[in-house]
Amino acid sequence: MLTLIIKLRNMKKLTFEIEINAPANKVWNAMWEEENYKKWTSAFCEGSTTKSNWKQGERIHFLDPNGNGMYSEITTLVPNEKMFFTHIGNLKNFIEQPLDDESKSWSGAIENYSLDEENGKTKISVVIDVLEKYIEYYNTTFGLGLAIIKEIAEN
Repeated sequence: MLTLIIKLRNMKKLTFEIEINAPANKVWNAMWEEENYKKWTSAFCEGSTTKSNWKQGERIHFLDPNGNGMYSEITTLVPNEKMFFTHIGNLKNFIEQPLDDESKSWSGAIENYSLDEENGKTKISVVIDVLEKYIEYYNTTFGLGLAIIKEIAEN
């Protein structure tokens, strides 16, 4: 556990929020239904997708169109409320790669999505651990992705 704490000191925690004029179940579908997921994550990588059985404690593969990306664990899954990921390592040609120095620098990072519905409106809160060199990228792209979720859920 001490190793994980030392590694994550190189990370910065970012938080993103958006309020959507739709109930949580509709927002959840806008985020995690396969075709919707592809739409909003295009803000990060055009053609991105996942491979998962969508069960808590199981692996998920976040993939670009060439089969590269990262693998993670779904650490918490409460439908219409929470989806938490812990990122582990890289994928190359759809295959999980052993941890190397680069992936060790971020392995254990979290990406947590929480939905809070009140009076028919839902607030999405996202908390992610990011290496300092990617902060500007995420500050630019995450808002775009959340705006796409909002558009899908409200229409």
